[in-house]
Amino acid sequence: MTTTSERETVATDAPAVDLPAPVAPETPAEPPAARPDRPGLPQRLGAGSDTVTGALARTWGRVAPVVGIVSAFGWGILVLVAAAWWAGLVLRWEESAVVGIAATVALLAAVVFVLGRLRYTVSLDLAARRVTVGDRAVGRLVVRNDSARPMLPAVMELQVGKGMASFPVPRLRAGAEHEELFAVPTQRRAVIPLGPVRSVRADPLGLLRRELVWTEPEELFVHPRTLPLSGSSTGYLHDLEGRVTPDISDSDVSFHALRDYVPGDDRRHIHWKSTARTGQLMVRQFEETRRSRLAVILSTRAEDYAHPDEFELAVSVCGSLGLQAIREDGGLAVLVQQGRVRGDHRTRLLDDLTRLELAPARTTLADIARVAAATVSDASVVAVVVGSTVTPTDLRAAAVRLPVDARLVALRCSPGAAVSRGRVADMQVLTLGELGDLPKALRRMND
Repeated sequence: MTTTSERETVATDAPAVDLPAPVAPETPAEPPAARPDRPGLPQRLGAGSDTVTGALARTWGRVAPVVGIVSAFGWGILVLVAAAWWAGLVLRWEESAVVGIAATVALLAAVVFVLGRLRYTVSLDLAARRVTVGDRAVGRLVVRNDSARPMLPAVMELQVGKGMASFPVPRLRAGAEHEELFAVPTQRRAVIPLGPVRSVRADPLGLLRRELVWTEPEELFVHPRTLPLSGSSTGYLHDLEGRVTPDISDSDVSFHALRDYVPGDDRRHIHWKSTARTGQLMVRQFEETRRSRLAVILSTRAEDYAHPDEFELAVSVCGSLGLQAIREDGGLAVLVQQGRVRGDHRTRLLDDLTRLELAPARTTLADIARVAAATVSDASVVAVVVGSTVTPTDLRAAAVRLPVDARLVALRCSPGAAVSRGRVADMQVLTLGELGDLPKALRRMND
């Protein structure tokens, strides 16, 4: 087809003739690269690249589920099949052809085992998500067939911590369900991840393995063992109204002395009887009282413990002291190398203590004491919970950095040791051999 520009070509030396009125020449055609409807070479390459990338992504999206079910052993068999067929057809090796046929039949049979859609409803229920060390933790796994046809047998796998539990699921009729009960070991304090639950369908040779995830992972908290402490056994947790300090205040409840009135004093504190007797205005002075607040420093430094059992005892001691403070509605602050543990509620306190683990750390006991002096300077009692390898020098370095008006006590945890009491600087040192020694040791501290 002839274009408009081709039709308008006129020879300049042609004879004069009557022509129609001149027509304005058309705008010259834009270069192909500048026309928006005709992309240039870079644009065409970019569009082609995007198309290829999209096609590859779509292809991989279809192929990935198929490739993902092939096990390592299955890939080996696939390579063997390809080599056997090549040797049998190209090199005319009959033995290789026989091997290729047998391996191909095995692969086709494996495909039959993993085919089919699974329409399960899977639920994972725990009797309690928080238990104490040694308590029984029981769960239930329920698998229901929601399809309108029977489902072939399958295997459900449940991840329990770092291990894996397998539950065979028999052939289920339409609407039928299968239930499995299981128990989780709780011999040690830990946060145990449970799940997800996966259904596994595989062939007997293990060539193909098809997994489907049915539930979200959950957590089981195995709290440390704690001991309830009565007010008389703790001894150092004072009354809820507060404790008297040597600091002088102009407004409190504990009367200290009288002094002369100065401008700006609150007139409500004028002692009128003394004023009438002396002829000068006299005002009351008070001793400042503070609400009882317990600060617990728990070392998580691996070098401070000779054995992991010492750390478990230390966590239990810390939890017992903290729960008693929360029970008596006193203030509580728990500090460790990693930061601060929540002490506003018993469940949050035990959850955070459950997550603690021993680890090498450059932060020493004295460093935590320095942080405690800056953040919980109003603490009435500071308890330092450590292992048997902490030396008196370490305790003395921590004691000189703690608040001077707080009562200091160190609890050294050494399983099997006899209860003993000592002193380092202004700090009383109590040695515990087991959690049951804690009330006795606290009573000794008050003797």
